[in-house]
Amino acid sequence: MSKTKKLKTGVLLVNLGTPDSPSVRDVRKYLREFLMDKRVIDIPFLSRWMLVNLIIAPFRAPKSAKIYQELWEDRGSPLMFHGLDVLEKLNRKLSDEYVLELAMRYQKPSIPSALEKLRQHSLQKIIIIPLFPQYASATTGSVHDKVMEVVMNWQVIPEIRFISNFFSEEKFIAAFAENARKHMKKIDYEHILFSYHGVPERQIKKGAFKGFCQINEKCCSRYHERNQYCYRAQCFETSRLLANKLNISEEKFTVCFQSRLGKDPWIQPYAEDVIKKVAKEGKKKVLAFSPAFVADCLETTIEVGDEFKEMFYEEGGEVWQLVESLNSSDLWVDCLEDLIVSN
Repeated sequence: MSKTKKLKTGVLLVNLGTPDSPSVRDVRKYLREFLMDKRVIDIPFLSRWMLVNLIIAPFRAPKSAKIYQELWEDRGSPLMFHGLDVLEKLNRKLSDEYVLELAMRYQKPSIPSALEKLRQHSLQKIIIIPLFPQYASATTGSVHDKVMEVVMNWQVIPEIRFISNFFSEEKFIAAFAENARKHMKKIDYEHILFSYHGVPERQIKKGAFKGFCQINEKCCSRYHERNQYCYRAQCFETSRLLANKLNISEEKFTVCFQSRLGKDPWIQPYAEDVIKKVAKEGKKKVLAFSPAFVADCLETTIEVGDEFKEMFYEEGGEVWQLVESLNSSDLWVDCLEDLIVSN
């Protein structure tokens, strides 16, 4: 009597995306796909199309291409090769009951192509893990949206489980803390900065539970069921968890937000304002985290690591150190393994 073959579980890891190369053409192509996402720039289609295709992509692409050229390594885009390294390590750790794929929300490998590979295995379940620690409509929400757009056309849809956030996972916090301790052993930093990517205030308000989120210190001072999907509240909670893990007192760290686009108000405090304030207070040595990103990329290495450092030095600062992202560290891979197995 033959044994029934055990059905497998598919796992899809999804990061934001990266141009195919640092050329102006490829960067422009990437920007167009990224910024035309209705969850990224949440304005009417025609206005979004004109803004992206007639203003942002044509003028930003040459400048962004130069920055990507600074970021690019022999293996290519860090976001891509760190993702592939994580995938390889997970494949070695997990049993053959799991089938893993890596996708990017924008560009290659695409979510539709990765899902199609998984579909060929007759899976019992698919676990979707957007590689964004905190939930935001423009990141995690967009991944969920795209996955549902694809699978709605499948004749057979297996059970699909979405991981909405993992910022409070013990090993996620421990992995960032481990990276920070390497620097804290060498220098006694006077201030700690936690910088997160920004989102427009309107996106927070649109997702607020019964209008609870007022985007101020009062509603983000504690993380609970009424603000559990508030991106800003999750960022403050991430910072508190990291500070507690590293024994950093409340008065010694600040949370801020980077990467604004357009004239509408984005969540605050803005990174440039905080950096100037910290410098004017006489702080000379700052350790900076970017805990919204699990792999080094343009927003961490260039923006926080280089541009913010230059800004801090211009204001009189002397030491600025970026804590590296998790990339493919063993603790980070262990964290992902726990997320997969527990789901």
